[in-house]
Parts: sequence; C-alpha cells; structure tokens
Amino acid sequence: MLRAYKFLLRPTVRQAQALTEMLRDHCSLYNGALQERRDAWRHTSKTSIRYGDQSAQLREIRAFDAERQGRWSFSSQQATLRRLDKAFQAFFRRVRSGGKPGYPRFKGMGHFDTVVFPRDGDGCRWDSTPNDAHTRVRLQGVGHVRVHQHRSVKGRVKTVSVKREGDRWYVVLACDEVPAEPLCGTGSIVGIDMGTVHFFTGSGGERKENPRFLESMAEELAAAQQRLATFPKRTRCRTKKHRTAARKVAKLHARIRRQRLDHHHKTALALVREHDVIGHEKLNTAGMTKAPVPKPDPERDGGFLPNGAAAKAGLNRSILDAGWGLFLGILADKAESAGRRVIPVDARNTSRTCPPEIGGCGHVAKENRATQAKFECVKCGLVENADRVGALNVLHRAGLVLCAEA
Repeated sequence: MLRAYKFLLRPTVRQAQALTEMLRDHCSLYNGALQERRDAWRHTSKTSIRYGDQSAQLREIRAFDAERQGRWSFSSQQATLRRLDKAFQAFFRRVRSGGKPGYPRFKGMGHFDTVVFPRDGDGCRWDSTPNDAHTRVRLQGVGHVRVHQHRSVKGRVKTVSVKREGDRWYVVLACDEVPAEPLCGTGSIVGIDMGTVHFFTGSGGERKENPRFLESMAEELAAAQQRLATFPKRTRCRTKKHRTAARKVAKLHARIRRQRLDHHHKTALALVREHDVIGHEKLNTAGMTKAPVPKPDPERDGGFLPNGAAAKAGLNRSILDAGWGLFLGILADKAESAGRRVIPVDARNTSRTCPPEIGGCGHVAKENRATQAKFECVKCGLVENADRVGALNVLHRAGLVLCAEA
C-alpha cells in the first residue's frame, strides 16, 4: 500500500530563514523556466522547450548562481521543473479537450509553498540522527531539522516534501510497501446519508452532528477580513500592518482547515472500526455548489429576474464547510487500510424512494419528501425522518451491489 505521513517541523530561527530562502529560490527557478518557455513560443521560430531541455541547463545555472541556486539539492530543482512541465501538460490536455485552458501562471512567494525531494537520501535524509532522542530530517542547505513525529512511519520512504502552511512548516513523507492492517470483522453493514444539518445520518438512525467550523468562526474571520480590506490597493503588501492583517486571515483559515481535517479523520476511523461495509452516495460536490444560471429579464435590457442566488450561496457555503468530498476520500483510504469495503451508490432519488428496508413500498415520487426533514409516502403512508430514508436507500443499493458480486 501507499501512504503519506505529515509531521510538523520545529526549525530554529536560522533554519526557518533557510527554509524560506529555499522556497524563494525554487520559486525563482520555476518563474524563470516559465518565462523561458513563453519567450521561446513568442519567437518567430515558435520553438517548443520541454523539461529535458531545461533540466540540462541546471548545471550551468547552479554554477552561474552558486550563492542562491547552487546550494540546494539538484534533484529538488529537477522536481520543480517537472512541476512546471506537468502544468503545461495539463494546459495542452485541456486545450485538446475543449475545456478552459488556464495557461500556467507565474508564482508569487505567497503561492509557492512546497519543495519536493524525489528520493530519500538525495539531498535529504529522513531520521538523519537515529541515535538522538528527537527525530530529525536533514535537508541540503538547511541542516538537521527537528520533527514532531506523533506516530511511527511504516513502509519505505520514497519522497520527502517540505511544505509551508502560514507560519508553520511540515514534512510530508510518501511511503510505499506499507503493510495493510486489517481489522476483525464485525458483520455490520451501514448506509450513510450526508447532510448539512447533521454531518451524516446512518441507516440505523444514528446521527453525527455537523460541527460547522467555518460558521463558528465566521464573526472573527469577518472582522479579520474587514481589517485587511481597509488597506488601499497601492499600499498592499508594502506595509508591516498589511502583512500582519493578511497573516491573521491566513491563520484563521488554517485553524478551520485543521479542525475540519481532524474531525473527518476521527469520524471516518469510528465508522471503519464499527462496520465491515459502508455505503454512501456518489456526490458531485463541484456540481452541487455551482452558482445558479442568471435569468435575463425580457422586459428590461440588462435586467435580471430573481434566481435564488442568495439562498443557493448559503447552501453552497454549508456544503463546502462540511467538506463531504474530503471526508469520503479519507473514509475510502482508511477502509482500504483496514480491509473494509466502501461502496459509492447512485444518489438519485435516495430521499424520494419509500425504503424497502423497513417495509416500504418502493414508490418514488417528489411528493414523498413532505418537508426538508420529513418523509411521508403518498402511496403507503410510511412516515420517517427524511435523512434516515436516504441512508436506508443507500444501504439497500449497496446491498444490491454486494449481491450482484456474490
């Protein structure tokens, strides 16, 4: 199995400065390579430059600018050039498929936050001081940086990445040959229905409350954003007060992200430990959170009719705050590691179908959903909580998948 481990770094003041300089120089290399590709294409010859051409120039670049580029790992700089090459490959793929191209952009220091070392031992070394009481990672040009290792690393470390999130630094290890850790069978199968009022409702009637991390910090975040917006554009990124206000907003968003991630991991782990098979709706959150299409007013030039955009914006905010896609991805990864089964099923009409699991007739109608929280079948009269009905229908469809495979 493949697995990634993320640990907090505790660098000294000098090491933190060196890490910042490493990001700055890799960002400069990325932007320089992008500029070279742009200039080559704009030339009358329409020359196309690829990764191999730019990688071959690295030795000359390192020799010319030994103070900045020459002190960092050669392999990590190749990884930065590969990152740009992948951006161009994705750009041309979108052009061929007719999508929105999105030409690769220059990166500012605030948007370039990761340096990748493709191989452990090439410019970096995980657990570089095995006899020390603290775990450390050695990074070329930085030194032995202390790691807050909160769990053991299993498998073989392949790549090491250094990432900056706000004022924190992390090391991310990508490992292969990680042994699976199957759990003992429980004989339980469950269907879950994701929601915004409750994070999910199980087919057995159990509910997990939605913590609403973004909503709980909305006032503090709004105050910080208003403070940031008071700075005129001509002084942005130029004053100490503006940088302090920007860091405040970034810290709040990072705290919300960490809280949501911690909640998702703990909730997914609890489900995996209790059930052998977990069914859930196959959700397209990107499509669900799209803004409504504007409705032009035929009687007024340039006018528009009400389209419910304000109400939809509130629903979109709740869906994104819940983080369904992130949670279902974490659930699938944990289930694979534990030897459990996760079955995504078609989400259509799960909340409008009278559930056969509790003696329902299976009738499908829009009118069955009496209110947002109440289900009442117009054919057989079954009354049940709407979220539990959705979970029961998910369970039924997951059971059909298992029967078809048997």
